[in-house]
This record gives sequence, structure tokens and C-alpha cells, in this order.
Amino acid sequence: MVPDVSTGSDSRGLIAYLFGPGRRDEHTNPHIVAAWDMAGAPDPGRDPAATYSQLARRLDHHVDLRTRELGGKKPPQHVWHCPVRTAPGDRYLTDAEWAEVARRVVHATGIAPDGDERACRWIAVRHAEDHIHIMATTVRADGRRPRTHQDGRRAQAECRRIEAEFGLRRLKSGDLTAPRTPTGAERAKAERQGQTVTARHWLRERAYAVAAAVHTEADYFTVLQSLGIKVKTRLGPESGDVIGYSLAAPGDTNSAGEPIWYGGSKLAPDLSINRLRERLPDQEVTDRPRFAADPAEPWQHTITAIQTAHFALDSDDHAAAQGQLAAFGDVLYNIASATPGPHRAELRAAASAFNRARRSATRADHQAAHALRQAAKELAYASNEPGGLAIALLFATVHLARAAAKWHEQRGHEQQAAAADEAFHHLQAGYEQAAAPALAELAHRAPQAASASRFERDVRAALPDHADRILADPTWTALTTTLAQAETAGHNPRRLLIEASAQRELDSAERPAEVLNWRIAAQPNRRTQAARSRSTLRSVSPESAVIRPSTSPPIGSRSEERSRSR
Repeated sequence: MVPDVSTGSDSRGLIAYLFGPGRRDEHTNPHIVAAWDMAGAPDPGRDPAATYSQLARRLDHHVDLRTRELGGKKPPQHVWHCPVRTAPGDRYLTDAEWAEVARRVVHATGIAPDGDERACRWIAVRHAEDHIHIMATTVRADGRRPRTHQDGRRAQAECRRIEAEFGLRRLKSGDLTAPRTPTGAERAKAERQGQTVTARHWLRERAYAVAAAVHTEADYFTVLQSLGIKVKTRLGPESGDVIGYSLAAPGDTNSAGEPIWYGGSKLAPDLSINRLRERLPDQEVTDRPRFAADPAEPWQHTITAIQTAHFALDSDDHAAAQGQLAAFGDVLYNIASATPGPHRAELRAAASAFNRARRSATRADHQAAHALRQAAKELAYASNEPGGLAIALLFATVHLARAAAKWHEQRGHEQQAAAADEAFHHLQAGYEQAAAPALAELAHRAPQAASASRFERDVRAALPDHADRILADPTWTALTTTLAQAETAGHNPRRLLIEASAQRELDSAERPAEVLNWRIAAQPNRRTQAARSRSTLRSVSPESAVIRPSTSPPIGSRSEERSRSR
């Protein structure tokens, strides 16, 4: 059961909509099922003599008195509106049941507490099988405004209790971090125009994708405009700095031909200008070149960063873990952009689904996820898709999405857990589509029996507790090919197996050989690295080898750490 609280200032206009035919003639048999006073509330749906104006005057009675007290000024946003809808598949509710729902919602939200004879006037109108509209004017009989602080959250909590008592589908509890859902008018407009999504949804997806790829706030607005999206910024009156922004989709206009604007925070809470600035600096600051010399590097960096993120979810630092999940959302958008093939649709669906899991009431420490976010941006500029590395990265995302679902579930983040689980299933489907032919090709190119026997001895020596399961895994043959390729690239197979198994435990893996295969496939080519290093040393003159503070990496930087680890 879903309530959706909003406020406005036009009581007669809302009444006309509630009792009218609807935008697509979808309203049937509109009538009042509950009210502050069933005998005193004119019902235009059942009484031919009742008019919209009569009902509006009865509802606005106390508003009119308050207006005279204020010298002709109506209280702002004095109309309270809350549709309440059952979930798809729920049973039919009678008028009496909907009346009880309405009375409980107005009590829980502070509009009309039980037994309060001076409470606000309200009505509940039903014009469809699956929902009602509760309308109230928020001026009490004593002239005071009702206490409606956090009315949306209180309505949600009451609906959760009603679901349990009425035997309805139990929906996930929210935490006020969900994006605004498209209105009925927005959905109807999209249908008329033959669009599968509303303008709000389309803009949100583009905004997330652009924010994931760009390096600065200025780039964010520039790229959005290059996509044909209109951008309007709001400047501070004294500083002249940008303090907010709105977006309008191409061709999305109102009846007057003016663009329909959506503020960043109205698209999603983490698309507000302040939340964006936590992730995007004013000027580009990066410790890596935007374009990697080796096409494989962005993919390897991202796999390594995802492994670090996985460990963060196991820690007690909730802010750091939430920061990693926010950055992982950026990774998913850029993987979908950089990965060709029929599985791209599943990856895009995973990125969209994970948007709900990338934020919660836990404030994110974005600095803790700098490595993962930087790796995600490298992917946005990746020049080539390096074969097995892309599949290894997909394999890593599958496991991180599953860990994200578990992390949210353990903390009672029901909506986020469900979103992460949905993303996990999309990623798993995309991985399977991409991995099946790749594993088959690896198995087809398996080394000769002598080499396979040597690798079997390596497995038994390096991983004695898992050896039998690894060798019985259907993907063992593919793993022998990957081990042979790694050996050619300068790695020691036995050492590789030990390092790969140490990344995370193998006990829970259904296919341990498949896990090891993609962990090993993500290792860089040592001989290529050595050759590049020798070439760089030969090209550096003694004069240019002098370390200058302005160009050398800072102590403790990732560049220095990578050089020490090789």
C-alpha cells in the first residue's frame, strides 16, 4: 500500500479532478467513502444536487475564517492531498475498508487525530478499484495549522501496519531517500507520446550516467547540454555561485510551449548540487592520466577497486561502505557504456536498478571510495574492450552486488536491499551471456595433457583443501588455458593460485575453478609491464630524471604503491 503526500493551493481544482472523468476517462463511479462528517460533506458523485463549489466551500470553511483574520491572505499550500494505492495483485478492498484506511491515515499524519473535534476537514474519494484520494484543508477549527511534520513517513508507517492487518502485500519500508515517482500526469503524457518512460525518469538516467563519467561540475553541465538537455542554474544573490540547477528534456513542454523543469534534487536526492559536489570537484584533480597507455589498465584498476570495496562492506565503517556503494553505482553505468554485445541491455538495467541501492540514510564517505570512483571514470574513457578482462570485471560486479544486497538487508534497508538484489540478477544474466562463449573458447584452447597435469599438481600443492572441488568443476579445463596464458605472461601459476584464493574465501563458491579463472585473468601481463618500464627508462635523460615536486606523485599515492607492489 503506497501513500503519496503532497500539498497545493487549489481546492476546487483538485475536487474537479477527483470527481471528474480523469485524464483518460479512467475514473469510474467517483464517490466519497469517508469524510470529517459524512452527513455534512456534499458528495457530487452520488448527489446530483451537490456541486464542486459547495464541497469546496464546506472544506474551506475554516480556511475562509483564517483568511479574514489574515487580512485577505490565504495560508500558503493549504490543500493537503494523499492518494493511497494498493500494490499490484492485492485483493479488492470494500468501501468500508477504504474508509478505515482513510481514517487511520489522517489520524497518523496529524490531519485529523481521533477524537479531535477541531481537526481539519477532509474527504476520501474513491474513483477506482485500487486506490483512494484523501484531500484536506490544513486549517483547524481553532484557526491553527495541524502538526504534519514528517507526514509522509508517518503515512508510510501506518500503511505498513494496515498491510499486515488487512493481509495485503507487504511493501518495503522507506527512509526518505527514494527519488520522487512520476505523477499520473507524467505517465499519461509519456503514454500519449509513445514513450516507455517519463521525462523525469529519462532525465534521471542521463544525469546519473553523465555524473558517473565526468570529472568536474562544469563538465557535468556541458555534457548534459551536448545531449540536448536544457540546463538552468540558480545563482546565489551575493556570491553569484551556483546554488541549484534544473533540467528539461528535449521537446518536453507545457501547454504554453515552455520547458518543463525538474530540479536536480527532485530527480534524485544524490543529484542535488550539494551531493554532486561531494563527488565532483570544481576543477579536475586526478592522479592518473585520463587516457590509459595500456587499454587493459582501466579494467584492471576497476577490478582491484571493486575487491577493495568488497572488503569495505565487511568492515564496521558504515560511512565508507556507503561511499563504496555510491561509487559502485557509477561503475555500473560506465561498464554498460564501455561494454559492447547483447548483454549491454542487462548491464544498463542493473545500473538503473542499483540507483536505489547507492544511497541510504547512512551518510556516505565519498573520499573512502576515491579509488573506485576514479577507476569508474577511467572506464568512461577506455578505448578498447580487452576480452576476458571485461568478463572478469562483470564477474566481480556480480559478487559485489550480492554483497551490497546483504549489507543493506543486515541494516534494515529494505528498499535498498531489494534494489541491489534486482541489480544482482541483471548482472548475473549479463555475465552468463558474456561468459558462456568465452569459457567455451578457453576450454577449446586447453593446453596439452602434460601441461594440464602440471597445473593439477600446482592446484593440489597451492590449494589442498579445495583441490578436489576445483578439479571437478566443469570450468577446470578453461582454467588450465588461463593458467597457461598467465605463465606465458610471466606469472608463476602456483603463486597465482595462492594469491587468487586469498582475495576472498572459496568455501561458498559453487564453481571454484570459475572464480579462480576470472581472478587470474585480471592479473596484468608482467612481461609487457617490464618491457614498458625498460622503454621508459631508456627514453629518460639524466637531466629529465630529476624529481620535481610539481610532477612527481605524492608520497603514499597509488602510483607509488603500484610501483612498490611490482
